Amino acid sequence: MATSFKRYAWRTRRNLAPQQRRWAIGSFIRTNFKIRVPSVRLIDANGQMVGVVATRDAQRMAQDAGLDLVEMQPNAEPPVCRIMDYGKFRYDEGMKKKQARKQQQRTMVKEIKFHANVDRHDLEIKMRQMRAFIADGNKVKLTLAYRGRENAHKDLGIDVMQQVVEEMADVAICEQAPKVLGRFLGCLLAPKPTKGKAKPAPQQPAAPAPENP
Repeated sequence: MATSFKRYAWRTRRNLAPQQRRWAIGSFIRTNFKIRVPSVRLIDANGQMVGVVATRDAQRMAQDAGLDLVEMQPNAEPPVCRIMDYGKFRYDEGMKKKQARKQQQRTMVKEIKFHANVDRHDLEIKMRQMRAFIADGNKVKLTLAYRGRENAHKDLGIDVMQQVVEEMADVAICEQAPKVLGRFLGCLLAPKPTKGKAKPAPQQPAAPAPENP
């Protein structure tokens, strides 16, 4: 016996990645004469609820208007359908998803490593890297490694870490305070929140200088 279309489609979706599988399931929308139920709850092209009508009548109404009959809620009883331009609908939905992906910020954790006796010039270079990571919306994990005799003077590393946190305070907040774990000192910086940030008061125009008599 030949494998039915539904079973084949399910096997195909099952072999896809989760994101692709959700797309394959969500993108299947019945339109026009692919809608085979006896009746539908119809919404016209103006967004007004018409009510329950025969599917053939709804298809005829959409065809007369030069539009499509699109099944919006297939699990309803009866299914909810709307008369619309399906091509424009798909285009608008694609643009919305594209804009959402652009606006979505994927926060990553970048790691910066240094030592307790780091040179000031090297530390400034590393802080410039931190500022670049923070500007991109990423978090920065600071890792200070103690070497040799530095393990007996962990306060030196803590001083360096606190100095970095203070100098980065204008663009970042300390999400995890410096903490010693064995021969490492760790800290996590996150971008400074911008919501609710007080706007600078508008500058008052300078008073005109008095004219000379």
